[in-house]
Amino acid sequence: MQKEFSLQVSPEIAGNAEALKHHLSREKEFPFQEIRHVDVIKRSIDARQKKVKINLKVNVYLNEDFKAVKINIPEYEDVSKEEPVIIVGAGPAGLFAALRCIELGKKPIVIERGKDVRARRRDLKKLNIEHVVNEDSNYCFGEGGAGTYSDGKLYTRSKKRGDVNRILELLVAFGATKQILVEAHPHIGTNKLPAIIQDITKAIIEHGGEVLFDSRVVDILIKNNAVDGVLLRDGRKIAAKKVILATGHSARDIFELLYNKNIHIEAKPFALGVRVEHPQALIDRIQYHTENRGEFLPPSSYSIVKQVEGRGVYSFCMCPGGIIAPCATAPGEVVTNGWSPSKRDQATANSGIVVEIRPSDFAIFGDSPLAALRFQQEVEKNAWIAGGKTQTAPAQRLVDFSNGKISGDLPHSSYTPGIVSADLGEVLPGFVHKSLQKGFVEFGKSMKGYFTNEAVVHATESRTSSPVRIPRDRVTLEHVQIKGLYPCGEGAGYAGGIVSAAIDGEKCAEKAVLAFK
Repeated sequence: MQKEFSLQVSPEIAGNAEALKHHLSREKEFPFQEIRHVDVIKRSIDARQKKVKINLKVNVYLNEDFKAVKINIPEYEDVSKEEPVIIVGAGPAGLFAALRCIELGKKPIVIERGKDVRARRRDLKKLNIEHVVNEDSNYCFGEGGAGTYSDGKLYTRSKKRGDVNRILELLVAFGATKQILVEAHPHIGTNKLPAIIQDITKAIIEHGGEVLFDSRVVDILIKNNAVDGVLLRDGRKIAAKKVILATGHSARDIFELLYNKNIHIEAKPFALGVRVEHPQALIDRIQYHTENRGEFLPPSSYSIVKQVEGRGVYSFCMCPGGIIAPCATAPGEVVTNGWSPSKRDQATANSGIVVEIRPSDFAIFGDSPLAALRFQQEVEKNAWIAGGKTQTAPAQRLVDFSNGKISGDLPHSSYTPGIVSADLGEVLPGFVHKSLQKGFVEFGKSMKGYFTNEAVVHATESRTSSPVRIPRDRVTLEHVQIKGLYPCGEGAGYAGGIVSAAIDGEKCAEKAVLAFK
């Protein structure tokens, strides 16, 4: 017999299978020997009170043995001889679009400007150590896209957009831990993601799809206002009547291409700011109200939003036990982002702290659909100049930043290319700088201890979302102007994160396949 319960317990009980059985035996008055297994279905942390509690949903097996159900990869058919669907970009949106195409009986041809995971690592090393930016192979471009090195956070608020569990179960089938189906804020870890991405790519190829690395799309071929294929940088033309454009939010060359071809795109509001790093132990003390979180609580995260003079200032992509990474996609810019390994066991915690950017803010660049992109580029260039025209990030201690003081020295940073003391008021737009200065003071009022010079502010956090939207029909998901072109995922302005991008990729694949009929 199985019985399902929701309960709240201490971290010590939640983290010990025998202790959890004893607790259930006492609370629900079951004989201990009858409890064969307790299967945890959902788990979340409640740190609102002084004593941290764990919320659990469990399935209790009474006098019945537990049999774990293995989640398998779907039984895909061979699609090598089927009609092709070109997918530009091998990030989460593109890869999940490809899997869905195979599932629905069409051949995906995934075209990725960057390299495979293994070759990509060498370029990341050059970026971190030698400050050399490869425009096609970096933290944003390559097998798995930005998702491969984005920490693997799988939390999404986009539950109305599609089946989140379907995406999570597919990730488990390809090697992710089953814990992502349990945790309220699931996370894989940058050290685990590459192998999962490689297995997805392998499955696409084994079932008749194609994946072309080192292949940059330089033109979208159009005939009678309909897609006719794509042109690659090496001169190859690949014909297809359906193209899913899943290039990510940093594929500026694609935005420029669409603009130059008079294909309709729009400037889109986004957010921009800095990345702040604290000692993880400090964040744990603030969030868990204790000097030592112990072995049963994970490194703590935080999420915070404030209104500063009518403008939103908020945390973005918070990485407990993580590091800050250089995410420039071209020479002459400095961009930061963060990620965590699966155990989140690094000594520092980092988060983007960003300010909402409105159309009126980038109006200085005219009414061009690339105005927001130009605004973004200018700030990234300012950071590059302030950092000494390398990938060194300009930085300030947190209290110094808010007080407008250049820091005399800086604490250790996890940002491998290094940091240099600078006045970030000369890097950031005035209104962004002022909003952040006041915002950090407000953060400190809500999180006692957050506002400290132990923390260091790095510029810039600027790739929060795409500064361009590629408009599409709400029903067919085709571009409003070009038949057979499906703008998809983060780069098109329709997703934010691994799961929502994967959901959007599946939806675009479904619409593209349906349009063949």
